Amino acid sequence: MTQDAICIEGLKKTYAGGKEALKGIDLTVPAGSVFGLLGPNGAGKSTMINILAGLVVKTSGNVRIWGWDQDANPRQSRAAIGVMPQELNLDPFFSPHGALEVQAGLYGVPKAQRKSDEILELVGLSDKRDAYARTLSGGMRRRLLLAKALVHNPQVLVLDEPTAGVDIELRQMLWENVRKLNRERGMTIILTTHYLEEAEEMCDEIAIINHGEKVAQDSTANLLGQLDAKTMIISPESPVATLPAAPGITAHAREDGSIALSYHAKETNAEAVLASVRAADIQIRDVRTEQADLEDVFLALTSSRAG
Repeated sequence: MTQDAICIEGLKKTYAGGKEALKGIDLTVPAGSVFGLLGPNGAGKSTMINILAGLVVKTSGNVRIWGWDQDANPRQSRAAIGVMPQELNLDPFFSPHGALEVQAGLYGVPKAQRKSDEILELVGLSDKRDAYARTLSGGMRRRLLLAKALVHNPQVLVLDEPTAGVDIELRQMLWENVRKLNRERGMTIILTTHYLEEAEEMCDEIAIINHGEKVAQDSTANLLGQLDAKTMIISPESPVATLPAAPGITAHAREDGSIALSYHAKETNAEAVLASVRAADIQIRDVRTEQADLEDVFLALTSSRAG
């Protein structure tokens, strides 16, 4: 087992016309991790995934997948990775079982080693084994895309926006499968998602890219710890006419009648916040605090590199 599932050095991609999608990214994905790759639309996430999958040719840089150099060992590096794409690109005339058999053949998996029925059971499609793919619902097609990515038993599984536009039941099923693959097989999972709460819950480590550059990479816990922004929520005994005002504290009223007071813990302590409330002659019925979440980190890091 290699220490890093993915190792990217100086990765650049410039498309015809001069658009720079990737501007020299360095990125490592620890083996056995659930790794989040986040960024706004147009950040370069899809370009990077397509390079890993061998679908887009990089302009320069080095890519190693499970220790295999993509240039020197293209077949081995491609065999080490499975990609569940965002687009529902399925042949409508193949059954799920047939689609998996064809996919396994493309990867050179001998018939005796194929596990098509086992994979269909894993993704909950056993009862649709012989149905035409065109008769499957959108959620079932996403399950089939996941199944196709698993036919050659890759060490690394890439999920590109896997739960975009799907219902809660399918989302839960997908994450149960991802956890099982990671826990029982030690499979490295790379996830791109617009749902930041998903990344916060699922990922051990996260990289954030913006405008083709990596702006952060750290454990999820450390990224959340980067922001010392806190919010104290005051529920007053009666409606408030004047909001508290003090240096280092920003106050605004919420629709439910509570007051949100934002501050930085390194510069302002909680006692100073409470003092500003007392100075405004506000009687407190209840008080609680809110910590920064991944969305706060994401917005802070991407907005600071905007332009």
